[in-house]
Amino acid sequence: MSTAAVIGESLVDRIIGADGVVREVPGGSPMNVAVGLARLGVETTLFTQFGTDRLGGVVARHLAESHVNVARGSVADVATSTATATIDEAGSAHYSFDIRWSPQLAIPASVNVLHTGSIGALLEPGSRRVLELLEAADPATLVSFDPNIRSGVIGGRAAVVERVERLAGVCDVLKMSDEDAAWLYPARSHAQIADEYIERGVSLFVITRGGQACIVRTPTHSFELVPPTVDIADTIGAGDAFMSGLLFGCLAGHNREAVVGRTLSLDAAESIVATALESAAITVGRDGASPPYSGEIAVPSSRPGATTR
Repeated sequence: MSTAAVIGESLVDRIIGADGVVREVPGGSPMNVAVGLARLGVETTLFTQFGTDRLGGVVARHLAESHVNVARGSVADVATSTATATIDEAGSAHYSFDIRWSPQLAIPASVNVLHTGSIGALLEPGSRRVLELLEAADPATLVSFDPNIRSGVIGGRAAVVERVERLAGVCDVLKMSDEDAAWLYPARSHAQIADEYIERGVSLFVITRGGQACIVRTPTHSFELVPPTVDIADTIGAGDAFMSGLLFGCLAGHNREAVVGRTLSLDAAESIVATALESAAITVGRDGASPPYSGEIAVPSSRPGATTR
């Protein structure tokens, strides 16, 4: 069985709908990725931080319902972090955060995938420990990262760019949104950014662009893939569902070895990204960060339809 370790924040989203109604649901980009992987049948452990308060109980129940293992030391005597998400009439979410992140993390045992992202990967002092964990990973472990930039929380651009690039230097898979790309590198094109990250050693690099085709690079291939057309309930967790779908695709067949070895074929890369797009499409079709279960998406296989160059 494939195993995954995910490192990063768990929190509760206070979602304010366009109608003004407030809901409290579990969230946090790394936690959403862990839930997405577990729902797809990957044995997943989350290295995180949340409290023993009422909101911490909301997080704990959510993780248990999706069969995510919580690493020892993740539950502490702290207030559980929160994010306030305001939903506009188009279904897009806009966030503000109240975050605590100073986890006491131990290096996980050998796993197939080690993933981190967002606030947990970039907010000091926890981000330093996260980098150490990624640097200490077994060479056979697929290491992945999603910056998922929350600019109001993580500090100034120059420092964040440095952290992102240091993390990228030990990663096999890196996904960012077009919003991340624009914030990190406002003067660079998506093609330039993609090529630069491949040169940094990333084996599979993707820029998502909402309903437009995502940009994909590997050391030997470059293509774009168009997402399915769906009715959008909201976009909460869409990028995280893409990420968990992407990693699920990387675990199919011999894909993990090919990604780590930088030998991923075009067919395999297309299949992996198509699975990620399908995962995201299912998620935006329902309320909140609710990634699909294994019965809802197909096991990755070669699929046509990419535009290559």
